[in-house]
Amino acid sequence: MNGMTIVQNAMRLRDAAYTGFVRGGFAGLGSGSRIMLPFRAGNPHKVWIGDNVLIGPSSWFMVPRLDADGPVIFIHDRVRMNQTSIAAVTSVVIEEAVGLARGVYIADHMHGFDEPGVPVRDQPLERIAPVRIGRGAWLGQNVVVMPGVTIGAGAVIGANSVVTRDVPARTVAAGSPARVIRELVG
Repeated sequence: MNGMTIVQNAMRLRDAAYTGFVRGGFAGLGSGSRIMLPFRAGNPHKVWIGDNVLIGPSSWFMVPRLDADGPVIFIHDRVRMNQTSIAAVTSVVIEEAVGLARGVYIADHMHGFDEPGVPVRDQPLERIAPVRIGRGAWLGQNVVVMPGVTIGAGAVIGANSVVTRDVPARTVAAGSPARVIRELVG
């Protein structure tokens, strides 16, 4: 056994211990799911995670308001993500077997910026609308998903795209703003 294998095994053990230790802090954390460190969560009791989910290192879940009943972030079974940020105040749903590449950002709201004398971070939240990512979709590196968007099942979103409107199932969308560039057959 070489040094790399020893370090990787130690990191797996550390992540498994962390996942077990924080399990009760979530609305749900399914069996076989794993959180890799570093990880950050604001109000994790508003986050529900299904079975066999892999949350890669440097991911961040944020629920800045607590006025919604129950969870507002739902991550279904077999989702894979890495360095993903999800911010929700009403509803972000990621269906089964979705893949999220590095640097994906998903939010169901945005800060206002109409008051010139007030820092943007201190302005009220606006454009609050649910987000849904359909079963088996793939979001490439650094994709941004804006409030109110539904991405259909099996859709593919190209790297560095900004998704501002719905994307139909089994299509490929890319760009800023993202536009459908082709349909997937089969």
